[in-house]
Amino acid sequence: MANSGISYLWRDQGAAKGYKSGVSLHGHTNQSEETLDFLANFGNQFPVMRPLLSRMERRSENNHGMRVNYSAAYWTPPMTPKLAFDLESGQIEKLDLAPMVSLSDHDNIKAPMLLRSVPSARQIPVSVEWSAPYGVQSFHLGVHNLPSARAAEWMGTLKEYTAHPSDARLTEILMALNDEPNVLVVFNHPMWDLYLVGREKHEFLVNEFLQKNGNYLHAMELNGLRHWDENRAARRLAEKWNMALISGGDRHGVEPNANINLTNATSFTEFVHEIRHEKKSNLLFLPQYAEPWKHRILQSAIDAVRDYPEFPQGSRTWDERVYHPDINGVARPLSELWPDGTAPWVMRWGIALVQLMGKGLVSGSLRMAWSETHQLRLALGENDG
Repeated sequence: MANSGISYLWRDQGAAKGYKSGVSLHGHTNQSEETLDFLANFGNQFPVMRPLLSRMERRSENNHGMRVNYSAAYWTPPMTPKLAFDLESGQIEKLDLAPMVSLSDHDNIKAPMLLRSVPSARQIPVSVEWSAPYGVQSFHLGVHNLPSARAAEWMGTLKEYTAHPSDARLTEILMALNDEPNVLVVFNHPMWDLYLVGREKHEFLVNEFLQKNGNYLHAMELNGLRHWDENRAARRLAEKWNMALISGGDRHGVEPNANINLTNATSFTEFVHEIRHEKKSNLLFLPQYAEPWKHRILQSAIDAVRDYPEFPQGSRTWDERVYHPDINGVARPLSELWPDGTAPWVMRWGIALVQLMGKGLVSGSLRMAWSETHQLRLALGENDG
């Protein structure tokens, strides 16, 4: 029987007392490639956006000989692996806990492998957020603590499946991951309809997927960047399938993860065994989760386009962190493709508008307008039956 406890630091300042360690799961670094497909979706969903996007597309083709390819373009979060590791560790240390940090970028393990050469991060688990196609949807699975000696081989297996998906092969892979005794497989933000297939269709696919593969998954995520309502639905789903709940911050910007796990484990492998075999999980939501959700999403968008002059070169400006194929199909940053201020005006205007919304007065006004104090009373479902 799963035994998952949830506490909130803004309600109980002593919630972390009695635990030895804090575990940060599901954080992203500048090694994550975040698709720009959502821009094309905006054009389809919101007709008012279509003329603006069309103007940008024509400008790119006329001036640079390149048709905008949203599916092949991507952006990267601003934080390097070391900056992300230090951010998550520092937040946990402020709670007087020993930090364990598992960074899981989209479909690659570059961040933990790079950090293995840093003394303070040498014990970081090799983890990834795997985008696993399933029918017309795609599910994100957090695969934590891959065996170092076979991590590259495992990534080849996951990549091969993503290129040639099939239900039977997916089950085979999840069974094999489950056979790895120290690996933790988490169903990340299970109620997020990633490809906008519709709520009923998405929920059908989720339950079908769990019926086939639930025995090979070890926990279901309450996501630190998703809305209260979505996390409540995820909690009910976990209860239905008798799965442990686990934290996952899903940080893409510079705000540290909004939730962590509390544990008395002293190593990540020991923590994995606690989740897998004891099904014991203690989640702590941190004060940033109590902020209005719309404000936090806006802040995450602002983080993505802000300038960071103190960061290493390549991560300082938004156009260094957005990539698009050149005429030879090689992905290059926009700062090289559109140098010297030649980016389409509509893009520069849009970026400036988002940056303005992050200024103190505007940001504070939006926070007040988006207040969700009633959500704090209800929290994640203690009183909703």
